[in-house]
Amino acid sequence: MIKFLDLYKINQNYKKDLVEAFERVIDSGWYIMGKELKKFEHDFAEYCGVKHCIGVANGLDALILIIRAYKEMGVFKDGDEILVPSNTYIASILAISANSLIPILVEPDILTYNINPKEIEKSMTSKTVAILPVHLYGQLCDMKSILEIARKYNLKVIEDCAQSHGACDQSSIKAGCFGDAAGFSFYPGKNLGALGDAGAITTSDDKLCETLRALLNYGSLIKYENKYKGINSRLDELQAALLGAKLTKLDDETEFKRKIAERYLEEIKNPKIILPTVISRNAHVWHLFVIRIADRQHFQEYLTTSGIQTVIHYPIPPHKQQAYKEWNSLSFPLSETIHNEVLSLPLSPVLSNEEVTTIIEKINNYSVS
Repeated sequence: MIKFLDLYKINQNYKKDLVEAFERVIDSGWYIMGKELKKFEHDFAEYCGVKHCIGVANGLDALILIIRAYKEMGVFKDGDEILVPSNTYIASILAISANSLIPILVEPDILTYNINPKEIEKSMTSKTVAILPVHLYGQLCDMKSILEIARKYNLKVIEDCAQSHGACDQSSIKAGCFGDAAGFSFYPGKNLGALGDAGAITTSDDKLCETLRALLNYGSLIKYENKYKGINSRLDELQAALLGAKLTKLDDETEFKRKIAERYLEEIKNPKIILPTVISRNAHVWHLFVIRIADRQHFQEYLTTSGIQTVIHYPIPPHKQQAYKEWNSLSFPLSETIHNEVLSLPLSPVLSNEEVTTIIEKINNYSVS
């Protein structure tokens, strides 16, 4: 079986560096908010081109904390609205409602699957305070258009970069550097993946950074002095050290994945398959290679029988989830089409040329009898 994502093989490539990082943390005797965290925060901020990186426990917490910080700063309040794509993973939306703000779903561009700037202004009201673009599957949103809208209406821009580590525009501005703040996930399967849950926030706003550092640590900047009713969402020393070891090779792995994606785009010829649309080469880091096909279930079964593992990201759109049952009667036709047809092919830095060739051949040979 060709695995969709072989984390064992991926991390074996880092084993020596990971073991060294682990031993360094063990031998330090300091396991929370120490030198490893400071170094990773510095290095990742520099990598993204921002002033601050704040390590947190996971990607969802990153987004929740950004919105919470803006509430504490008096920028947002309960009942305010944040525009968010209707076909994102539910975490993007949970972060908004967890803060007692209102998510307003916006349909995507059917070619890129990212939020459609042309639909953003149509969805705005007097309560709109922010746009939360999601760089879905690893491809940058149309940030130029989104930032123009944000400036026009004085809105905050909070990037969801959970899938887009290292994606950059024609000016080499990276994901996490466009908006007022950004949330990253380092879930093990991400392009930059920890060996457990981990996340980070990037921003160049000093006041926001200070507020965030307090909120993630029980609301405290000074031990036993609590300015806010905060939470515990700290990126621990071990995960910070492990991420630091892997960050140095992130761009190399991304380039490897780009070359596989280019083979898929060039060599998959089956007319039943809708291939991804790429805006520019560096703007896509290929967290996922997502195709669309009308008879997805039959096609996925065919690939499984052929020894190829695939995954559906994501089978149920947010507005059809029980968690948001108040939205279940709403219609977002493009999102529903996307969620009914998408299928993610294997794409990882440990796929061999032979495996890629097999995947392409099996896809091209697929037909419905």
